[in-house]
Amino acid sequence: MTVALVLHRADGVPVSTAFRRAPFGKDDPFARHREIAWEGPAEMSAGRASFIGELDVASYPHIETLVVVEGELTLTAAGEAPLVVCPQAGAVIGCGTPVRMQARSRTRFVFCAAACEKPTRRGVFALHADANFMPTGTLSAEVLLSPAPECRSDKVFTDDAAQYLAGAWDSTPYYRIVRAHRMNEFMHLLAGSVRFAAPDGSVLSVGKGDTLFVPQGAPIGWESSDRVAKFYVCQTVSA
Repeated sequence: MTVALVLHRADGVPVSTAFRRAPFGKDDPFARHREIAWEGPAEMSAGRASFIGELDVASYPHIETLVVVEGELTLTAAGEAPLVVCPQAGAVIGCGTPVRMQARSRTRFVFCAAACEKPTRRGVFALHADANFMPTGTLSAEVLLSPAPECRSDKVFTDDAAQYLAGAWDSTPYYRIVRAHRMNEFMHLLAGSVRFAAPDGSVLSVGKGDTLFVPQGAPIGWESSDRVAKFYVCQTVSA
């Protein structure tokens, strides 16, 4: 079973993850630019893309979270001011949103997209490292190997139809046992570092600027020794 897929390394080191060039659905505006690392049975996809140029999309065909790692991407929803997305920032595009996308120079981004037949929220929503963090629940004692962390979250986007949540999250240090991951989760680290443990004893280390995807059900542990902040996308899939 796949434990975690690294989509991007901030230091430019090539990742071992296998990507395939393919569109996400028949109306994908980035069809010629997308590289998919993971695609699941609940019609979620994660990977990377590069783009230069301009696209006008009358109705965005799916939900997509983009995090820019190089260059600059401008997103303009109908009737809204342009949103300029620079490295270490991102955006969520709701399904059905009319949007113009512009990149004046080669721009690279990582993504997490999901199909949505009956969207419940449209628009373009910014993801910023200086999020409006609010206290949230912590982990249960039975999975912890350390004192309970203090966790905060800024939930930026929710689409109930696709069970798709996106936002920013941070936490004080903690250790957690290896367990089945409870959801599909895309993570882009904004601060700190994490060591993800696998059942065979191997460890995947990621740090600020790195991006990864963990499929629901993947057995994985967590170990952090400093504050960790991340952009996230979560989707719970019915068994």
